[in-house]
Amino acid sequence: MKLKVKVVPGSSRDCIVGWLGDELKIRISAAPEKGKANKAVIKLLEKALAVPKGSINLDSGSTNPHKIFSIDESINGDIIKARLKNFE
Repeated sequence: MKLKVKVVPGSSRDCIVGWLGDELKIRISAAPEKGKANKAVIKLLEKALAVPKGSINLDSGSTNPHKIFSIDESINGDIIKARLKNFE
């Protein structure tokens, strides 16, 4: 499953804001340097979606605020979609 995300680094706290069109908007306190913000987004998504560590990977947008993450195919897509619906 692919997930489009808009990341806003340098926030006061890590949180999932909600949907911005077809992208999930996430605020991260980590600075956008040396992959720190990307790692923080993955950690937040793993926790929010209750998926095992290592099941979310950054596919594209490593230096761009608009990113695409992939979620491991072995995880039920319907469950992930239901959990993402909570952020509407």
